[in-house]
Amino acid sequence: MTDFASIQVDQLYPDTPSLRIALVTETYPPDINGVANTIHKVVEGLRKRGHEVMLVRPRQQGDAMSADQFAMDELLVRGAAIPMYKQLKMGLPAQGALKKLWTNRRPDIVHIATEGPLGWSASRIARKLKIPTSSDFRTNFHAYSQFYGFGWLKGAIVAYLRKFHNATHCTMVPSAPLLSELSRVGFERLLIVPRGVDTTHFTPEKRSDELRRQWGADTNTQILLSVGRLASEKNLDTVVRAYQAMKSRNLSVKLVFVGDGPLRSHLEAICPSAIFSGMRTGHDLAAHYASADLFVFPSMTETFGNVTIEAMASGLAVIAYDHAAAGQLILHEQNGMLIAPHEEQELFSAIGKLIENKTLRESIRSNSRQTSIEHDWNSVIARTEGIFRSLIKDQSTCSRTNLIHQTI
Repeated sequence: MTDFASIQVDQLYPDTPSLRIALVTETYPPDINGVANTIHKVVEGLRKRGHEVMLVRPRQQGDAMSADQFAMDELLVRGAAIPMYKQLKMGLPAQGALKKLWTNRRPDIVHIATEGPLGWSASRIARKLKIPTSSDFRTNFHAYSQFYGFGWLKGAIVAYLRKFHNATHCTMVPSAPLLSELSRVGFERLLIVPRGVDTTHFTPEKRSDELRRQWGADTNTQILLSVGRLASEKNLDTVVRAYQAMKSRNLSVKLVFVGDGPLRSHLEAICPSAIFSGMRTGHDLAAHYASADLFVFPSMTETFGNVTIEAMASGLAVIAYDHAAAGQLILHEQNGMLIAPHEEQELFSAIGKLIENKTLRESIRSNSRQTSIEHDWNSVIARTEGIFRSLIKDQSTCSRTNLIHQTI
């Protein structure tokens, strides 16, 4: 078997045949979250490179009922609401349907993007059919547990995730720090695949004077922006305290939240002067990013944090703790402000410094945009394809070796 550490995954394959890829996920657009958006980009990118992608996901509200459940390269399965995210569904086990589908239309590889019951059943059937599998580690469920009243289950959650991912041939993670963290607790065969950003969609060119007027901002007002699910694990009370600290210094600032979630009523109560824009998508979301000035992101539970690189692509100055995407992308006072984890006063000081120092602020905003341009989706998709091909080749070599041993 090929030495796993020596797998070459960055090369392109211009003259190689297309692949049939089964991609299993619990979330997909129209779901609004970073995982759904990322998976959609991966599916689109692989299809543009000529590959057949067979998508397996829970049926969502609005999906047309079809007599042919395998139509449009999709297998839609039954789902149930996720306790922490009731607007999302986890797919229920679908071993029978998956076995039928993959026996009749055998994929070259099965990629499992989420760790729910659907993903577990997909992993089991792929192993039975001897199809190579890969997985993504995209959500820190074990870190979220402390915010939802079952922190005592953290060890059990880690054990489940470790068993789930170690049953696949490779697990993709978005950053080197996360790879190190997972390796320490026994996760195996990890490879880094960073996240990309669409810099033609998220761009400073979508800045809207009209939107800023709606927010009550003038040319001197600095807009502090937060984008994402309004939930306890995002550490949004720190964002509110940062805003209040700036107001106490008589600085001209506004605070805008984009997103929704269970913490909204709490945030409205403690910060009635903040602007709550709700869920935004497409051009509207891009305009909200570009029309702000500073992006404040104190979350410590991300595996990556897509919003960080989206804000950078939009030309904002990002102030974040040294964690996940921020720790990977930001150089302090060059293309953002990187703060030691949980050092709240340092975070406040960094925000104040940027508001008061226009030269530094504008330099960081320009450099932030340039950094994002280096992380386009094409390179991410090429790396993903390279991993798939390496795993398929490795599995094929093992199968031929076993056949030779059986015939001797």
